[in-house]
Amino acid sequence: MRLLINGTSLPVGQLGPDFLLLKTPLDHPPAAATIVLSVDGNERQWNVHLPEGISAGSRRVVIAATG
Repeated sequence: MRLLINGTSLPVGQLGPDFLLLKTPLDHPPAAATIVLSVDGNERQWNVHLPEGISAGSRRVVIAATG
C-alpha cells in the first residue's frame, strides 16, 4: 500500500476508514493524494484529500473521500 502525493510515493503501514499510518512521514501541507492498494497482483487506486496535511512528527494522517 502506498500514498501518492505530488510525485512522491510514501509507504502506508495501515489504512483505516478516515486515516492511514505512514511508515515514513514527512511534512506536507493539505493536498489531494491517491491511495494505491495492490493485493495478489490486482491494483486498486482511489483519490483522497488530506485535510490536515502530513506532519513528519506523526505517522497518522487524516484522509477524506473526494466526491
